[in-house]
Amino acid sequence: MRLTVSVQKKLGQFQFAADFDLTGRRVGLFGPSGSGKSTLMHLLAGLLRPDRGSIRLDDTVLFDSARGIDLAPEQRRVGVVFQHSLLFPHLSVRRNLLYGWRRTPEAERRIDPEAIIEVLHLGHLLDRGVNLLSGGERQRVALGRTILTCPRLILMDEPLSGLDEELKLQIMPYLNTVFSRFAMPLVFISHSLLEMRLMTEQVLVVAEGQVTHQMATEELAQSAWATPRQGYVNLLRLGRPEEQGDLWRYQWGDVQLVLTEQAENNENIFELDAREILLFKRHPEATSARNLLPCTVRQLLRVGNRVRVELQCGTETLIAQIVPEAMRELELAAGRAVVAVIKASAFRRLL
Repeated sequence: MRLTVSVQKKLGQFQFAADFDLTGRRVGLFGPSGSGKSTLMHLLAGLLRPDRGSIRLDDTVLFDSARGIDLAPEQRRVGVVFQHSLLFPHLSVRRNLLYGWRRTPEAERRIDPEAIIEVLHLGHLLDRGVNLLSGGERQRVALGRTILTCPRLILMDEPLSGLDEELKLQIMPYLNTVFSRFAMPLVFISHSLLEMRLMTEQVLVVAEGQVTHQMATEELAQSAWATPRQGYVNLLRLGRPEEQGDLWRYQWGDVQLVLTEQAENNENIFELDAREILLFKRHPEATSARNLLPCTVRQLLRVGNRVRVELQCGTETLIAQIVPEAMRELELAAGRAVVAVIKASAFRRLL
């Protein structure tokens, strides 16, 4: 997907402006509430008309004030999943799913409803009324209904904000599976940095009515570390584990990790707080921690009373956080060999 936008829009006292050109399949709009994220989404979908400018999606001009082009929402083939699922309350799950699909020209029906039902695990819910669904089930149905219209682009506007933390982590694997399997471009809107890291590859940062930055999602995560009260959380993708006594052994690149938590999926995501990683000059003689990883310091970044240490551990990268005094005592510098020590209980499974 290539999305080229240069627009301006005034809404009362609020003025919005965006000017960017990006290529990618998973893009995030990140910023606080009221920054203009939803305004941009409405402009892309055709639900708001820019005062001036242009919007191009791949080879199609969606809007151009100079040329008098303004495609209607139904002509843009841009699907939208809102924060509130907005399902038809008088229709069953099955009829909600098929509503858009039946109105899509046959030549454009490139996704089989049965495939969506399978991926989103909706088979047992098909004959149920949508008012009987949980919040997570409603969002899965809303996503399935939107995908079955076979859009060229899907916009998701804070789709997880109405769910508690447990439900968010339950629904995100479904989202990732859908967008991977059907190769559908996504613009994902959220103020959650964790959601950005789990769902997107690059990010547009929106603040005070403007798109201020365009960057890789991991770059956003590392820049956020430098702000007050923010720590860095490592996200590790681990496969299916092997039992090791009362613990579980996972392969991580060419390194093995020992964790207390068992995961049953072929791919799992665990978080590890950078403050949970202890650094030693050499292998400690005795420790209760189960993970002792030989690493090399790649980079050091000091911000106030914190030091961010980027480590190369085999083929993988870890970020540790220490205080300046520890950096001096360990004589840390780029290229220095260290041992990273991590408790088996320090890892928390997300997905």
